[in-house]
Amino acid sequence: MPIDPFLAAKFHLLDGLGWEDAASDPEARSRLAEYHDDPDVWSMPDVAVEDRTIPGPHGDVPVRVYTPRDTPRRALLWLHGGGFAAGDLDMPEAHTVSAELAARAGALVVSVGYRLAVNGIRYPVPVDDAHAAWLWLHGSGQARGPVALGGASAGAALALSTAIRLRDRGEPRPDTLLLAYPFAHFPTPALDDGTAAAMRDLPSLLRFTTGSIEDMVRNYVGRLTDLPADAMPGAANLNDLPPTGVVLSEFDDLRPSGDLLARQLDECHVPVRTYLAAGMTHGHLNRGPSLKEVDRSLDFFASVLAG
Repeated sequence: MPIDPFLAAKFHLLDGLGWEDAASDPEARSRLAEYHDDPDVWSMPDVAVEDRTIPGPHGDVPVRVYTPRDTPRRALLWLHGGGFAAGDLDMPEAHTVSAELAARAGALVVSVGYRLAVNGIRYPVPVDDAHAAWLWLHGSGQARGPVALGGASAGAALALSTAIRLRDRGEPRPDTLLLAYPFAHFPTPALDDGTAAAMRDLPSLLRFTTGSIEDMVRNYVGRLTDLPADAMPGAANLNDLPPTGVVLSEFDDLRPSGDLLARQLDECHVPVRTYLAAGMTHGHLNRGPSLKEVDRSLDFFASVLAG
């Protein structure tokens, strides 16, 4: 598949932009906002939303709880992405995804505002926050039926790290894992030649270079060598994990990590299903379901949740 034409038609808005420009230049912010406009405005489904804080080993952790109109039949703890150093409960990858999965799967969804790797905070603090939120959800009495754990990009790595910790400590485990375009390996495997060629002319803001990947890992863990296995959990023991659904973005420098992770899980006899979002770039769940591949990705995760 070619890059989605709706996205491709907007690439000119990102020409010459870097993340520092987007943070400091009003015109750059306006162009970035226009790029992220979807075909239609998203409408909140019939889901109740409540902001709370829960206790964690490093202080309170903000969470946002999404409850569907009918009695929830399952639950999900969800972790947004952002390279371990960015993101919040309001970004679409947190808010829109949580609301949509609550409605589509009849699930109680808890989105976690874990501590970011900024101002000296590093691994394992974000995992500690995710772990605390998981134990709170299990002990709160709110979770009925199967309970899943999931996340996107760096949040997918945190979800997988948390699942490994729960397994190793003999604590309550998730029934299912949902991993969107996971960043689970360092070094990250290389793209195949065809995808690399198709991505060559993408705006730099949509690419992950060797240097930017190293920067993410160094910022999160504090170094590039002797990494703890569950910090970049593709290197950890993946045996005896729950059935897993993996969503991949087709044109994504991190896609080889998700592809490899799916093969590793299969080799460990972990049931794994994958969905490739055709034409999409990394982080496509930061858009709304008026974009067809976002809608299909959400439906895929809802089907995995429903078993």
